[in-house]
Amino acid sequence: MLEDRTTAATPAPWPAAYPQGYAVVDVETTGLARDDRIISAAVYRLDARGEVEDHWYTTVNPERDPGPVWIHGLTSDVLEGAPLFEDIAAEFASRLADRVLVAHNAVFDWSMIAREYARAKSQAPVRQRLCTIALSKELGLPLPNHKLESLAAHFGVVQQRAHHALDDARVLAEAFRPSLHAAARDGVRLPLLECLPLTEWNATPRIGRQPSGGYPSGSWRPSRKRPVCPYPNPGRYEEGKPLKQGMRVAFSGDTSVDRELLEDRAVEAGLHVATSLSRLTSLLVTNDPGSGTSKTAKARQYGTPVIDEAAFGQLLRDVEPASQG
Repeated sequence: MLEDRTTAATPAPWPAAYPQGYAVVDVETTGLARDDRIISAAVYRLDARGEVEDHWYTTVNPERDPGPVWIHGLTSDVLEGAPLFEDIAAEFASRLADRVLVAHNAVFDWSMIAREYARAKSQAPVRQRLCTIALSKELGLPLPNHKLESLAAHFGVVQQRAHHALDDARVLAEAFRPSLHAAARDGVRLPLLECLPLTEWNATPRIGRQPSGGYPSGSWRPSRKRPVCPYPNPGRYEEGKPLKQGMRVAFSGDTSVDRELLEDRAVEAGLHVATSLSRLTSLLVTNDPGSGTSKTAKARQYGTPVIDEAAFGQLLRDVEPASQG
């Protein structure tokens, strides 16, 4: 019996392929579009096994209207004396360096961070990111939805100030640790994605919303003509299965990653980026499936599968090769 107890108490070997450290990040912003700004940021640094090493928080002066104050609680008066992003960029970078960025809907947090560094004519020292939404799917957690509060409740983590960057980062760090240990125990491959730095930031002008002073010259770029996809269309995407080279993918609405970058990744993976939606479209990617755009309306009419940007980003990491012959 003593031998059995000793064996049970021995921790399982930690996967050698797992990262050596993590930076759990949350940013609050003036909005969700490409020209919106970070107004607060928090980082919890974790070691290889998810244990907290330290944490850091700052507000940031966005030099513009703070946006939905009723959500994040940061008014213009509060932010007036806060440092500019360029003033905290070096400290922020030191917290991220040599670590995997972890966030809830990481594609959004990474995009906002990358654009802020591009504005500051610099780059964030991040090479990989991990989305806790994607990890919860890999683990098959029985969550009612993909909100942070649901993930927190599953692991018994108490939220104190929702939409406050420091508390959201704390909650996520506490929920990530058991998720990481469950993945290690079950031999789950972590859903790591590459982080591509931006060398410039851009904002596409939107009708009805023109900030004072206009947009930077040259910030808008017309759609580029892309080469013809070399693979035949294998048909529609099926939930739970991988994407296949040659699938026709259409996009609708705002994306947190610059649309051109997202389309470039799709093309690089062997997908056909379609500018319109037809009965031949394999998949529609949109963050607002309930919108009344022509593409979402046609998707409902044709029964075209619809997924959000975060799910699409995860599928892009493992696209099935086109059938030979």
